[in-house]
Amino acid sequence: MLSISVLKAVLASLMLISIPISAQVSPIVSETGVLAYQFSLSNVTLTSSRWQENERRTLTYLKYVDVNRMLYVFRSNHKLSTNGASANGGWDEPTFPFRSHMQGHILTAWAQCWASLKDTTCRDRAISFVVELRKCQQNNGAAGFAAGYLSGFPESDFDAMEGGTLSNGNVPYYVIHKTLSGLLDVWRIIGDSTAKTATIALADWVDNRTAKLSTSTMQTVLGTEYGGMNDVLAQIYLMTGTSKYLTAAKRFDHTAQFTPLLNGQDQLNGFHANTQVPKWIGAAKEYKATGTTSYLTIAKNAWTMTVNAHTYAIGGNSQAEHFRAPNAIAGYLNTDTAESCNTYNMLKLTRELWMTDPTNTAYFDFYERALLNHLLGMQNPSDSHGHITYFSSLNPGGKRGLGPAWGGGTWSTDYDSFWCCQGTGLETQTKFADSVYFYDSSTLYVNLFTPSVLNWSARGVTVTQSTTFPISDTSTITISGSSTFAISIRIPGWTSGASITINGANAGVSVNAGSYAKISRSWTSGDVIVVKLPMWFRKIAANDNSNVAAVAFGPTVLCGNYGSTALSSNPSLSLSTLKRSSANSLTFTGTANGANVSLVPFYDGQGFNYVVYWAVSESFPSAPPVSTVDFR
Repeated sequence: MLSISVLKAVLASLMLISIPISAQVSPIVSETGVLAYQFSLSNVTLTSSRWQENERRTLTYLKYVDVNRMLYVFRSNHKLSTNGASANGGWDEPTFPFRSHMQGHILTAWAQCWASLKDTTCRDRAISFVVELRKCQQNNGAAGFAAGYLSGFPESDFDAMEGGTLSNGNVPYYVIHKTLSGLLDVWRIIGDSTAKTATIALADWVDNRTAKLSTSTMQTVLGTEYGGMNDVLAQIYLMTGTSKYLTAAKRFDHTAQFTPLLNGQDQLNGFHANTQVPKWIGAAKEYKATGTTSYLTIAKNAWTMTVNAHTYAIGGNSQAEHFRAPNAIAGYLNTDTAESCNTYNMLKLTRELWMTDPTNTAYFDFYERALLNHLLGMQNPSDSHGHITYFSSLNPGGKRGLGPAWGGGTWSTDYDSFWCCQGTGLETQTKFADSVYFYDSSTLYVNLFTPSVLNWSARGVTVTQSTTFPISDTSTITISGSSTFAISIRIPGWTSGASITINGANAGVSVNAGSYAKISRSWTSGDVIVVKLPMWFRKIAANDNSNVAAVAFGPTVLCGNYGSTALSSNPSLSLSTLKRSSANSLTFTGTANGANVSLVPFYDGQGFNYVVYWAVSESFPSAPPVSTVDFR
């Protein structure tokens, strides 16, 4: 029997027909090299789960945040009245160098909440906010700015950057990227015409400004963090078909970074990690805009190097925001590990690459790893506004709730932080539904095991996935409607002995770890697919020290609960003592340094000092036969 939450989601998906979603705007130019496609967020609804709980907390904040406060730095900079609003603190304080970056993230999150939840408050906030931003652009003459400019800081910062004299800590194009991306999302997701006008005006400003620079000057400019300017401009080209935006995107190709990647050379050591990843996303998008395979090579090589040689067990990367030497993991288990923004961007890159290679399960094995073990737990579940941690500390005795070096703090706040990770966090927590399912002309791909309902209107079917994964190893997929197509289900590399049944009978297809199980048939209402992915303990050793390792159960990285105890070294965990405590929760016991320790999922490592990496000894207890697994 379907749960109440699933029934509500099914009804919600059917009700989408009565709410105008045709306003969403499709690109004019089709992407090259894409073999699988994403569903609109409006087609997928989350049902009862931790994913949905996180989403709802973030939605509460998005409907709470004061719009006039968020407009303050824009209005002030463009010489308009701030309407008596209070100024923000943190990274949006009126004198902070790269103020006004946060608002683009909020625009995207509002648009995503409209698409996925049909929340009219978020839609209306996005539309009215864009109206005010457009007023700022229209006052540029009085403010002394060029047409189309839009920011919370003066245009003269660009003069200084181009002249090599910018010294206030600003990263001007980084901020422009966020604003452009937010405006673009309100245009294409909500269909707002004012957002289109503002997007084009700001893109024109970027094109006009960068077209005047020599190649050498432009490459010097690219030495200052610029976000994903190549990505967003390539997207604007695809949306409009206007070639000048693609030309402008290519100006943001950073030769000093792209050349080693093209040649397969890992020279990431010492570079600011989140400066680099958006460039790689841009390279992937430029491939899709041009068909130039060197862009795809750059993006693929960057992904492979980062995932295989620079990534912690939880799927995050970087220490003190920087890449370290290849495979340097155990020596960098510090408080300031795994900046959240990096993982947000790595997941964007993963999606872009998988859509060019949809038979490669490695992409979504990583996606699942990082989303489940890093970004799900970045949010504070006890905070009704869903505030986040900047770093996920991996030192022995680490604790969630650590802000950046610039500004400090613990968890983000309503108005006094506005860090980059707070912005990307708003986006992450409002798009959990965007990567569960994909499709091509004949196939539905199931990439994530997330309780959700897919309204595949083009096929006239509704697909309902019911699961408590990763607490359980089973996901049930129910079909409503009739159609003929294949379903390809990702069988993760971490499982063994996976199985699939259809209406109680063996599906009769190959079900091998690290592959897609493809079922081709004519589906009818009431067909039920049951996917079973047996789980057991796994060791995820540090690349540079096999005696230091994290422990996972299936896809879930575990952490030891040390309460308020301070630790200075990795405890020695006896792997043979590990035991699951309950079939209804991911709780475990073991022995470390001769004492009992409780272990829980890292995403639940909240409010206490924890251990993720251990000094490991012995071997795991043997996994029971698949047919007799019982965790009581």
